Amino acid sequence: MVLLNSSSCNLDWKPTNFKFTSLQGEEGTLYDSKGPNGLLVMFICNHCPYVKSIENKISSETKRIQKIGVESIAFMSNDQDLYEEDSNQNLIDQISRADFKFPYIIDNSQEIGKSFKAQCTPEFYFFNKNLELKYRGRLDSNGKDAEMGNPELYYAIEEVISKGYCSTQQYPSVGCSIKWKN
Repeated sequence: MVLLNSSSCNLDWKPTNFKFTSLQGEEGTLYDSKGPNGLLVMFICNHCPYVKSIENKISSETKRIQKIGVESIAFMSNDQDLYEEDSNQNLIDQISRADFKFPYIIDNSQEIGKSFKAQCTPEFYFFNKNLELKYRGRLDSNGKDAEMGNPELYYAIEEVISKGYCSTQQYPSVGCSIKWKN
């Protein structure tokens, strides 16, 4: 397991739209997934101890931002052949265990992960209501600790909604490397 930091990126970048079918059976597009105030995109998985340790924080924070008009979506871009823990059934079990209320999509082609330049799990991207990237980084200051630290992502989202920009320093997410296919 390789520990990585997420890389920096161009703020205001807009993702390409695409169709998906989630593990929960929902069909949609990335653009249709956003709420009135934006969209949180996450790259997560089931095998990574960094993700496992913050599953409950992910669940509670996505429910909290939904109350302020931000929807969430998650992608699992790992090569499933390398990690049985990232199988469809184990991800479905993760959804139930963590009480995830957002679409969770397997990125088998890994095109989504590559288009976002995703590096690790967990990794968080917040797009405003115009689907312009305004935040890329970690969930909070406690990282792998199950206790909530300074909720940097939430504060950034609030600031973007109220002011249109994020002045808060953005720290890279830390986690397991995405397992790319050869």
